[in-house]
Amino acid sequence: MYFFLLNLVLLDLGCISTTLPKAMANALWDTRAISYQGCAAQVFFFLFFIAAEYSILTVMAYDRYIAICKPLHYGSLLGSRACAQMAAAAWGSGFLNAVLHTTNTFSLPLCQGNAVNQFFCEVPHILKLSCSDSYLREDGAVLFSIFLAFGCFVFVVVSYVQIFRAVLRMPSSQGRHKAFSTCLPHLAVLSLMVSTAMFAYLKPPSISSPSLDLVVTLLYSVVPPVMNPLMYSMRNQEVKDAVRKLFPYMLLKHP
Repeated sequence: MYFFLLNLVLLDLGCISTTLPKAMANALWDTRAISYQGCAAQVFFFLFFIAAEYSILTVMAYDRYIAICKPLHYGSLLGSRACAQMAAAAWGSGFLNAVLHTTNTFSLPLCQGNAVNQFFCEVPHILKLSCSDSYLREDGAVLFSIFLAFGCFVFVVVSYVQIFRAVLRMPSSQGRHKAFSTCLPHLAVLSLMVSTAMFAYLKPPSISSPSLDLVVTLLYSVVPPVMNPLMYSMRNQEVKDAVRKLFPYMLLKHP
């Protein structure tokens, strides 16, 4: 679990670093400008980190399923090599997703200006600037990614159904509480990310507005990466106890 949490923290840091520093700098200098190359880089890295993070969250659901439903087989099913391979697959899927959408999006001619009505370069808002008959290929790629993400979400939900069935059969109330405190934050963050991202990319133009687009984008691009470290660290008593034990030891060894 801690190995996947490390990957999740790195992806959260990368996702936030892709969008917020530029937005804060623009707000500080009272400008909304970004270069074409900078916009392409922002799209690539954001899609890379967000897709890899979603894959890691899916892998973490499988990790919890094995840990709770098949604890005696955990060492054989999720050894260090298997964990490294799944993490590498998550990062690789994020890279391929970013390459696919970035090349498709920035191969389109922009015929309707160059003003992206968002605080960072987001694919749906860039597609609004393209010619009406030239963005069907990227729309198809977006739909494919959305359905793939929905399939992963179904896998996560099925995993959690099995987890909750196993947890409810536990005789110890303390064990049930520990299992639920481990699973529910993960499921809440994943549900928020999937629902808001699908709404952002699939909502009809008739209900689109600048304020609504901003709120929805913040909910799937900023809130989950910010909340993940808080939710996973604050509820983990073992991490708190380990930190308390580590600092006195370091002070004794290195006065």
